[in-house]
Order: sequence, then structure tokens, then C-alpha cells
Amino acid sequence: MLGEAGIGLDEVDHVAFYDKPFLKFERLLETYHAFAPRGFRSFLAAMPVWIKEKMFMRRNLRKELAAFGDKPPHLLFPEHHLSHAASAFYPSPFDEAAILTLDGVGEWATMIIGHGKGKDITVLKELHFPHSIGLLYAAFTGYCGFKVNSGEYKLMGLAPYGVKGSERVEEWKHAILEHLVGLRPDGSLLLNQSYFDYATGLRMYVQPKWEALFGLPPRQQKSEIDQAYMDMALAIQEVTEEAVLRLARTARELTGCGNLVMAGGVALNCSANGVLLRERIFDRLWIQPASGDAGGALGAALAVRHITLDEPRTADARDSMRGAYLGPEFPPEEIAYLAAKRHAPRREFADFAELCDTTADLIASGNVVGWFQGRMEFGPRALGNRSILGDPRNPEMQKRLNLKIKYREGFRPFAPSVLVEDSPTYFDQEGDSPYMLLVAPVRESIRNPLPDNYDSLPLYERLYHIRSSLPAITHVDYSARVQTVSAETNPRYAALIEAFKARHGCPVVVNTSFNVRGKPIVCTPEDAYRCFMRTEMDYLVMGNCLFAKSEQPPYEETGDWRQEFTLD
Repeated sequence: MLGEAGIGLDEVDHVAFYDKPFLKFERLLETYHAFAPRGFRSFLAAMPVWIKEKMFMRRNLRKELAAFGDKPPHLLFPEHHLSHAASAFYPSPFDEAAILTLDGVGEWATMIIGHGKGKDITVLKELHFPHSIGLLYAAFTGYCGFKVNSGEYKLMGLAPYGVKGSERVEEWKHAILEHLVGLRPDGSLLLNQSYFDYATGLRMYVQPKWEALFGLPPRQQKSEIDQAYMDMALAIQEVTEEAVLRLARTARELTGCGNLVMAGGVALNCSANGVLLRERIFDRLWIQPASGDAGGALGAALAVRHITLDEPRTADARDSMRGAYLGPEFPPEEIAYLAAKRHAPRREFADFAELCDTTADLIASGNVVGWFQGRMEFGPRALGNRSILGDPRNPEMQKRLNLKIKYREGFRPFAPSVLVEDSPTYFDQEGDSPYMLLVAPVRESIRNPLPDNYDSLPLYERLYHIRSSLPAITHVDYSARVQTVSAETNPRYAALIEAFKARHGCPVVVNTSFNVRGKPIVCTPEDAYRCFMRTEMDYLVMGNCLFAKSEQPPYEETGDWRQEFTLD
């Protein structure tokens, strides 16, 4: 980031860290004391790391920064949820807004409701550990066989396969609200700690009590996903959505604001965000695209700027995230160097419009195209600069992308990128969705009816049923996680989609992140070429260059790389 700004570390006056380590350590000690003698094994496992590293975060950071100059920058440590709140409010397009942050836990807080106005943020309400909607959702993530703290989006994607309104889903929702969590009218909650083990243990839940409550054992990671786990995912998703709605109503009542901003890991639950938008509790909603801890780092810096240093703030009418294209960019020379090093044939286009026309035709012909342009996205979503693209009209595209390109579970949906002006034709959603953080219903006009026996069909048949004229992006509940694209924010990506529309009558493309399961999104030209060659992608576009897989020399690397991509 310093390189992109053209400055050195010696020009930086302040460095912010998005946590207060000593306050977090206090929470750890008080929790172990409160639950003693439970958690002794966990205590022994945690203490060496804290004593050796985390307690001395300030000293360690100063030591590292000192290597870059004689005058290291001043270190500051805003609290975790203040960092999230700052990341949500300060880049937002609002001069005044209610603030809602939700995650697992920071130091003590697991949720805050705040009020932002001008450059000031006021915290109005807090919920403290061990009571947390994020930790509740994480416990169900683990119980359904996904990795805690990384598989929550899989649980969200699985939920629509549950049978909405069924006896089992309703019974399990009742069991959750009766035994696991007390959900209050204002959205605050209390978790029944006799059912959970995360406070002092080595897993999220107390397995015997959960098995007795649900009559279902925890799913093993590599086992088949049967209907019971789909129904469980739906039950906790609907409980989570109700909690978010209640919190939002409370935030509206406390602040009187018509605008809401959100951050924290739970703010990445696109389905809950879509429900919140459609409930119209607020006039306008803006969610930090990097709502997790990466965005917390951004928020920490903004908190120092506007709170500690008292610098003024002027809201940008669109927002100040610049489309979240805040990562590194690589000049054409680096792409040329990569091609020369790999002896990789390529076709270079002097006219970018011609490249878009050619790429649009390749996508329409059923090819999968890696698309690498400009600055990398900041956050967990690929938004058109580090993306894998396909034709949403192709009924085989979802299956191919999941199994042959991404090496991931077949039930997981793909997102559409749609020109902002065409979005209302295909999706029932008001306003823009540039950051792919809102799930919206697919319009009735493009839906296909489901067979009468749909709910009794095997998962595989339900998964690949042609539900609409855009089957590759239509989820089983007729929803889609929409990204609206404008030429103002991303002219090159918009130009490609405009070419696809002009030549093939469709202003929508499938957009998934340029990576394989378990690996980060590609950053450099070398990363992109490696992923292209390791998977069954057909073409790669980097800058103004087009690489065809059929023309590339063998890509040799040591080790069996496919072992990295076995499914959870």
C-alpha cells in the first residue's frame, strides 16, 4: 500500500493496530477464572503464545518498525469494535448514520450500536462476551461440518437447501431459541453456556447436549451433506436474520437516523443483509466491503485520523472505498516478463474494445476465462479485477466452475456481475450493490417453475435444476448475490460486460474469485498464471493480453498440487 501511494515508512507518522491486546488478555484471564476449573487444558495451550508474543505486541511492532528508520511512527491501539465502526462509517457516503458492528468477539464486545455524525462516533450500546451472535453462528458452522472462522459463508450457502417452514426447521428454531439463546426484543441475546465450550474449551459446542437437543450428531467434514444439515443451516440462518432485524430496529430507535452502516464478520452474511434491506427499517444501507478483520485495520487507521488526530471528514456521495480496488497494480512490463519467463504464447491487443469483444465471444462459447486487471480488490470478494468469468445462461457452468475450476463443494452458488442500469430487469433489489454484499430475489420474469416433487429430489438433482434463464447464478431459493457494475467505478470490467450484452444480449456474467478452494485470491501475474495452468480454465486475460490454455507449454511444479484442493 505504501508503494501504491509512492511513500516510504519514514513518511508515516502513526501506525494503528485494530485491537487492544492487554484488554483482550484481561478478558481471557477473567473468563478462565469465571469458569475454573473448566478450561485448564485450553488455558495451558493459550498462555505460552500470549506470554511470548501477544502481550508484547507494542514492543514487537516497535522493533520491526525501527528497522525502517531512526524515527519509527507512533503506535496506537483503537479497540476492536471501534475499528469496525470506523471502517463502516468513515468511508460511507453518509454524513450521519446509525452504526451496527457484529462479529465473534473483539476484546470484550461482540456487538455495538453506535451513532456517527461528521467525524465523531459515539458508542450507544454494547454486548459482551461470551454472548455473541457471531459465536452462535460459528458453533453451527462447526456442527454442520465446516471450519469455524472460515466456513460460515458455506453454512449461509447451504441454508437455502433447507425446507422452509417444514416441521423440522420450525422445531429446531424453537429449540435454538428455547435452549441455546435467549433473544430479546432489542436484539441483544444471552447464550446458554452449558451448551457451549468456546469460552474455555477446545471446541465450540458441548456435543452430548447438542446431540440430545437436535437428535443429530455433528457432521464429519468429508461426509455427504444430507437434508438434516441443510435444515439445520436454514434454522440458524433464520434465527440470525431475526436477531439482525431486531438490532437494526433498535439502532433506528436509538439514533433516529435513516442511514445504517455495518461491519464485522456477521455483516458478510449477505442473506441477512438482503432481508434487512427489504424490511426497509432504514432508508439507505452501506456495508464495509472488507467487513472482517482486514477492514478492521482500515478502520483503526481512520479512527486515528479522525478521532485521535481530530482531522475533519467530508462524506463522498458514492463512498470513499474507490470500489474496494485498493490493492496493488502491475504494469504491462510485469505481464510481459511473466510471459517471457514461462515461454507463454499470448495475443496482445492494441485496442481494448477488441479484446472485450473477443473475450465476450469466448465466454458466450462456454469457455471459462480468468480476468486480471488493474488494482487488486481489498476484502474477501473478487469484484472484477481478480475474477474468473463464465456465461450465466450456460446450464453446465455452475457444475464446471465448482468441480473443475474451484475444486469446491457443488452446492455453493456463484454471483452475477450485472451492469447497474440493467440490474432491475433481472433482480428485485433497489439501489446499487457494488460490493456483492446483498442477496436479492431473481425476477419472476426469468424464473422457471420447480417440479412438484422438488423438495424430495436428491441434492444433486436439485442443485443443477435449471431454475431460470440464468441458471449458473440462480440459487435454489431463486436468489443471487448481486454485484452491480458501473463504468464510473470499473471502466474495464464494465466495458467487457457491455460487449457481452451488445454481442450476445446478456448484461450479466458469472463472477467468482480468481483462486481455488483454500487458497487466497491471486495477486500478481505469476499467481494468476499459476492458477490458470493448474485448473481447467480455458483462457486468461491479463491487461491487454490473451493467453489460450491450448497454446501454453507444460507447467511443471514439484509435488502433487491437487492434494491441496481436496474438499472439506
